[in-house]
Amino acid sequence: MNWNPHITVATVVEQDGKFLLVEELKAGRLVLNQPAGHLEANETLREAAIRETLEETGWDVELTGLLGIYLYTAPSNGVTYQRVCFTAKALRHHPDRQLDEGITRALWLSPEELAAEASRCRSELIIRCVDDYLNGSHGSLDLVRN
Repeated sequence: MNWNPHITVATVVEQDGKFLLVEELKAGRLVLNQPAGHLEANETLREAAIRETLEETGWDVELTGLLGIYLYTAPSNGVTYQRVCFTAKALRHHPDRQLDEGITRALWLSPEELAAEASRCRSELIIRCVDDYLNGSHGSLDLVRN
């Protein structure tokens, strides 16, 4: 058996009680996700998280901590993802920046608004990461080494 987990990064960005999310087209359905994506060659985890957030939302961010490392196996295809999730603060928005293909928009949702949209979440990790953030479950960026 050939098993190759995919390494992904994500950011949880909170501002004024709302969280930065993306609405993206996946398998013909509009779903919600944190800004997230795959680690690319010759890139650090931190660089990947900053890049993916900008590409998917148009926001420059500063990473502030490590939220957690999550394993998720997608029921749709059986692929296992190792998600390294960071916390970040929004610095600057580029409203005219074209977003990644498949991303329809970036939006800010409160935890209550996100919970009301739970059926639209790309995976259960979306709400779990927000819950972990709200519960104070994050550590120092020093835990992430290049």
